[in-house]
Amino acid sequence: MKTDKKSRIIRLAVSAVILAILFAIGMATKLLSPEMFKNLKFDFSVLLKLLVMIAGVLCAESLISFLLSLPNPKSHRIRSVLSIISSILKYVAVIVILCWGLTILGVNISTIVASVGIVALVIGFSAESLIEDMVTGAYMIFENQYNVGDIVEVDGYRGTVTSIGLRVTCITDPGGNVKIINNSAMKNILNRSDKPSRSVSVIAVPYGVDLEKLESQIPDLMQEILEKHPDVFKSAPIYLGVDALADSAVVLKFVGEVDENNIFSGGRILNHDLLLGFRKLGVECPFPQVDVHNIPV
Repeated sequence: MKTDKKSRIIRLAVSAVILAILFAIGMATKLLSPEMFKNLKFDFSVLLKLLVMIAGVLCAESLISFLLSLPNPKSHRIRSVLSIISSILKYVAVIVILCWGLTILGVNISTIVASVGIVALVIGFSAESLIEDMVTGAYMIFENQYNVGDIVEVDGYRGTVTSIGLRVTCITDPGGNVKIINNSAMKNILNRSDKPSRSVSVIAVPYGVDLEKLESQIPDLMQEILEKHPDVFKSAPIYLGVDALADSAVVLKFVGEVDENNIFSGGRILNHDLLLGFRKLGVECPFPQVDVHNIPV
């Protein structure tokens, strides 16, 4: 708690210093002059107008964001567009409040608008990472690299894209943990939603089993697994053959085509159903055993 409070104080101090520097630059370059504030006024009526304006803009922004959240499109592309529009609305609301508020106070913002190119240049040097995040986010949306609802992997972190903003992307892993990543850091992305995925299962059988007989019974077992779990597997799992000759068992390998969000549950289902299916066929999976021999002295 103390650390958070200290960091907030530091951020506030840094922001105050930056504002002071920008104000000094503005006065030195005559971007800011006393003439801009000659009509400045502040009384109860102005304060009331400010409060009404701010409340109205925030209510409008909240209403539009709420309306955008009502539809639940199946298309990941549409969900991404809605997500980034909601993000843009927040920035637009802040800009509208700032400009409209200055106008209500009597500040002549025409000079500020005319000098926006120089101001943008000054801010650009101090907020290079912010601009990079926004530009990268726009490119990713336009190039359709990933969308809301896609399962992606970034630097070893795997999860579902839950929102895309102008600055950051939120990714939620299967455990519900949310990782917020700057758009400029979204590099080397592996989009796992583009193609069907495969759940893998390896299961061992004793060397003494009749492998040819077991392999002839496997297709029926694969079809049975598909009929039990049609919501997980897109087709009957496939037997790939002998994967390894272990010390005390023959290792068989199976794969099932699934959606990416079922890749782990598909593997667990294969392990479970193959174990029970092999037992019904009279094949027990071997396990490590210790033989103890008593040697008479």
